[in-house]
Amino acid sequence: MKGNDENAARDRELGMRCPITRRDFLNGVAVGVGGALAGGLVPGLEWTAEAADRLAQDAPGYYPPALTGMRGSHPGSFEVAHAVRDGNFLAQAGPPSNTGETYDLVVVGGGISGLAAAYFYRKIAGNGARILVLDNHDDFGGHAKRNEFSVSGRTLLANGGTFAIESPFPYSKQARGLLTELGIDPPALEAKGMDRRAYHDLKEAVFFNKETFGVERLVVGEPGRRSEAGEEAWVAFLEKTPLSEQVRRDIARIETAKVDFMPGVLQSEKKDRLSRMSYRDFLLNVVKAHADVIPFYQTDTHGLYGIGIDGVPALDCWAIGFPGFQGMGLDRVPTGGRLSFTALGAVTPRKDEYFFHFPDGNASIARILVRSLIPGAIPGQTADDIVAAKADYSKLDNSNSPVKIRVNSTVVRVRHVGDVASAQEVEVTYSTPQKQVAAVLGKAVVMACWNMVIPYLCPELPDKQKEALKYGAKVPLVYTVVAIRNWNSFAKLGVQRIATPGMYHSSVGLDLPVSIGAYECPKKPDDPMLLRLLRTPCQPGLPARDQQRAGRYDLLTTSFETFERNIRDQLQRVLATGAFEAARDIDAITVNRWPHGYAYEYNPLWDPEWPAGQEPCEIARKRFGRITIANSDAVAAAYTDQAIDQAYRAVGEIASLEGHSRVAASFGIP
Repeated sequence: MKGNDENAARDRELGMRCPITRRDFLNGVAVGVGGALAGGLVPGLEWTAEAADRLAQDAPGYYPPALTGMRGSHPGSFEVAHAVRDGNFLAQAGPPSNTGETYDLVVVGGGISGLAAAYFYRKIAGNGARILVLDNHDDFGGHAKRNEFSVSGRTLLANGGTFAIESPFPYSKQARGLLTELGIDPPALEAKGMDRRAYHDLKEAVFFNKETFGVERLVVGEPGRRSEAGEEAWVAFLEKTPLSEQVRRDIARIETAKVDFMPGVLQSEKKDRLSRMSYRDFLLNVVKAHADVIPFYQTDTHGLYGIGIDGVPALDCWAIGFPGFQGMGLDRVPTGGRLSFTALGAVTPRKDEYFFHFPDGNASIARILVRSLIPGAIPGQTADDIVAAKADYSKLDNSNSPVKIRVNSTVVRVRHVGDVASAQEVEVTYSTPQKQVAAVLGKAVVMACWNMVIPYLCPELPDKQKEALKYGAKVPLVYTVVAIRNWNSFAKLGVQRIATPGMYHSSVGLDLPVSIGAYECPKKPDDPMLLRLLRTPCQPGLPARDQQRAGRYDLLTTSFETFERNIRDQLQRVLATGAFEAARDIDAITVNRWPHGYAYEYNPLWDPEWPAGQEPCEIARKRFGRITIANSDAVAAAYTDQAIDQAYRAVGEIASLEGHSRVAASFGIP
């Protein structure tokens, strides 16, 4: 019983029983569970007309951005899709109810790609075009999700998914043109919105936890991974760590020494060799570093790749600026096809590189798209005023609007009415809070959802295309946001971001200081603050796609209580010397769980080199009758501009299908 008593005491210390702001429910009913309830997939919950009304997006008080607890792929957003995957949903649900609705375009997926597809289609078809957007989540935006918190009477915003306007490559004419039409000018917004003075006295730090490094120690003043810091700065930092003398010497050598670890080898051969080994193997077998350096670097690639350095090519790590290559004489020139999309972009010359983070991430892009498609749904006119504006969800599915967005609606089947070659309509069947299943007709459909679900929704697709659609294993990740009542502990410690290799979340940091329009970011330590924590569950040692699958299972089987306990424990330990008390200082927790997160990016370590035009994503995105395919999966690159580009291509294919040859040509479609 001693163990149980100790655990209970620790839970009390961490505040596991303390009341925190929890908004998992609206009007007393869990938002988003409608599809699951309608399909009979949630035992013990009675489906009633009253419950359906409460879950309807036009009900009073319906406002998903303010929900906390488990978000992202929230309970209720995936159960129906899993039942469709397992082949038993439609058999249980029975025949769909025909709504009698017919649209010019039905879009499956209300993320940025789906919303952009609706926007592009309206441009060619006119403002009167009837468009329906269906999404399985309780909010629009897909991965571009908005989190809102109210702490001590102050509203704070965070991104629950897509973080920023950035890309390894210049935005295309179409993607940049869309942002311009929406009034989004990233360089101008960055210049006036980013408050670079807010944390200028605060440093980077590393927390060494006892499970991984043998002791608990926060070491402030880390010179910065991928920085220009010299040997003296690294030696001074490393001397404060609990690492052995040998490991400290090896890290300093990796970070600062200009050594050619492949002397006498041609540059082209060096790059080829590096593309065929992981960064972990490079450090151990080429640099000959001590094995204990690995935990220090293992999670550094989590944010970009969703896996550790054991699964990322050394050449990719060179391209994105990791240390160890500074003496190897490698020029910054793109090399063949042995770099991933992200790494290739890092070594491709460009002039228009920019970055901008809205306080709610790229949810602001999704919200501006919605405002354009459905005037009156969100007030305002500019990229500045969108941030503080509050969406009116009751106007998203208004009968008087030619464009409608219907959330809590998981599509379960998409099929042509009649023969594919001659069909003039496509039937789209979906689950809904109000009915078990319903069906609408569309003259064309854009599948702007995840590639891997499309074969289950469109069983009439060719087998080769279905196989290609299933190839990529989306990268699981968690963006956790913790609202705290003040950030005095960070100010006292003199830190703004803390790497936590070996812990449940791999990093902890203050939210970016961005003020725009009526929204003001926290600036004083006494102000409430949002903390950002990153978790990318993976299983080192496996091929990349297998690591993603293992991580997905981890996320889908982990309760919010487990997340909360780990979050509280980690913050308590990491910030203890700054007088942080989890039980006192935490106001709210949102776990943005994405079992299907980033689009899978082809990895030279694990994926073959396909002939031109034969990559799985190229086969997967082929038009099938009146069904076209968008989303970043369609190009295997997890960036907002790529999602927009694929929406543009998909709509261009529809224009070609409908005989708009001149319009189709403008989309680059023959």
